[in-house]
Amino acid sequence: MKILPAEWHKQRAVLMAFPHKNSDWNSNLKSALVPFIRIAQAIAYKTSVYIICDSRQEISSLFCSTRNMSFIELPTNDTWIRDFGYISIVENNELKLLDFKFDAWGGKFESALDNEVNRVLHKKGYMGITPLNSIDFVLEGGAIESDGLGTILTTTSCLCNKNRNGGLSKDEVEKKLKEYLGAKRVLWLDYGYLAGDDTDSHVDTLARFVSKDTIMYVECSDVDDEHYMELQKMKEQLEGFRTIENKKYNLISLPMVSAKFDDKMSRLPATYANFLITNGALVYPTYSVKEDKLAHKIFKDFFVDKEIIPVECSRLIEEGGSLHCSTMQIPF
Repeated sequence: MKILPAEWHKQRAVLMAFPHKNSDWNSNLKSALVPFIRIAQAIAYKTSVYIICDSRQEISSLFCSTRNMSFIELPTNDTWIRDFGYISIVENNELKLLDFKFDAWGGKFESALDNEVNRVLHKKGYMGITPLNSIDFVLEGGAIESDGLGTILTTTSCLCNKNRNGGLSKDEVEKKLKEYLGAKRVLWLDYGYLAGDDTDSHVDTLARFVSKDTIMYVECSDVDDEHYMELQKMKEQLEGFRTIENKKYNLISLPMVSAKFDDKMSRLPATYANFLITNGALVYPTYSVKEDKLAHKIFKDFFVDKEIIPVECSRLIEEGGSLHCSTMQIPF
């Protein structure tokens, strides 16, 4: 039996890749490092963090405490390890690491170094004796959500995009997800996007499993917002989905973040759906807007057994991602 564990499955560690002077973050590297440090500290609350960086000495010196942290010197193009890090499956009660091909969201950016990270980490022994399988198929971690029971939630605009694997049909993609991840079924979202998003609508920016029968999703209540109709249609699709037991999902809406823009007045892809579930905490992004307080209450009310830790992530969305995008969990 093969399964893709849910994010709330007990974690061995969380991977991160820090900004460096040879990345797009270099124009303001000091401000870029601040949220990454805070994310790592929040994860280390009860979960080990493997931090990939260009200088072990320089990055480790930025922390007051490095408990539960390991620093690994490896070259990278960028920081979005959710999409080039290992996707972990459990097969016959054994953890296996899958190294899918990464092409930087359809060739939008340079990715040769990122595409080598998994194999180099494994070769250096950081994953111990856990088996690694490299697969010639483009699949990013942010594009898929798992309930841990064989259900995969994803978006058509990403996995069926012509810039991923030549543009496969839903049936063709489902065959691959069943083959590689042990998926029993796939729930397809045909609507939903965020302005400024380079990922072609990764599901982890829109809708997330938080339990086997509960999905948190982004809802827009402003009829004048460009996202309103698309997110309403997405909500309607979610309302039509059923669990493996053929019951309606419990749906919990997350507020749409007030519009944020870069210095060229292009809208940034801010979303509360880009949170991370760890062993002892729920770490979520904030953006210094009025909706931050409501998002905190929603997370606190649902994750009653976890520490709720906010991290200001406005700097991350300037580069096109957010908190979940910058992390990848490795389960036990």
